Amino acid sequence: MLTRRATLGALAGLVPTAASASAYGFWIEPAWRLAVAEYRMTPANWPEGRRLTIAALSDLHAGEPYMPLERVHEIVQATNALRPDLVVLLGDLPAVGRFVTRAIPPAETIAVLRGLEAPVHAVLGNHDWWDDPDTQRLRGGLPRIAGLLEDAGFATLHNGAVKSGGVWVAGLGSLWAFREGRRFIGADNLDATLGAVTDGDPVVLLCHEPDIFPRVPQGRVAVTMSGHTHGGQVRLFGYSPVVPSAYGNRYAYGHVAEVGKHLIVSGGLGTTTLPVRFGVPPEITLLRLGSGWA
Repeated sequence: MLTRRATLGALAGLVPTAASASAYGFWIEPAWRLAVAEYRMTPANWPEGRRLTIAALSDLHAGEPYMPLERVHEIVQATNALRPDLVVLLGDLPAVGRFVTRAIPPAETIAVLRGLEAPVHAVLGNHDWWDDPDTQRLRGGLPRIAGLLEDAGFATLHNGAVKSGGVWVAGLGSLWAFREGRRFIGADNLDATLGAVTDGDPVVLLCHEPDIFPRVPQGRVAVTMSGHTHGGQVRLFGYSPVVPSAYGNRYAYGHVAEVGKHLIVSGGLGTTTLPVRFGVPPEITLLRLGSGWA
């Protein structure tokens, strides 16, 4: 029989466990851990004998106390140590939320990112748009952060494509670029993006939000790479309770294969809304394309 004393003792034992879990989720995992999530694949249209390594950095949300510039520098060093052929920035450099004690100006973050040794290609995320009031008001041009990325020597892709590393790197505008009440309006143009591809070499499509995936044509794009979801920030047993996607957990995290198409959703590096990560540590996403990897 469960006595009152035994019940109180069991509850007392839960207190330090809950406190430890809170400390881990609200500080240790988001602020201190850094993982490498590696994927290897050979898409059906991938040229035989060609290998390519892409490191993806997504959702930095640079700001104190969770993502200071020292932490960004650590991420840059860890990325260089992986020796990727290309680095892609999948959007959302600024920190947001009431728990940010200092929002780091994007120019300072980009100055640290210039330490990346591989060629860098970038797309803009929704917070890159939202944090620029001029683009919200005018709906014209691009956010200031696009110019800062270009000035740093990064290829910033907005509904266009460039050849790099023997593949086409295509970048789509954010699907959530503008807000009107509870409605999101995109700056994306998939036809124009893929229309910039002029030969048969494989295409790596970058888009901040993974919800573009059902619209990606089968056969033309080798792989789509996205961020935005942060893996839900809390993920247990392959399930995330909250995912900023119309498709819920379908595109929450990881490698998704549907009807012959491939999607990689990065868990990202920072946080939004609540500064918590549990079961989905900050990650550098590493994609190895082709066969024959050791």
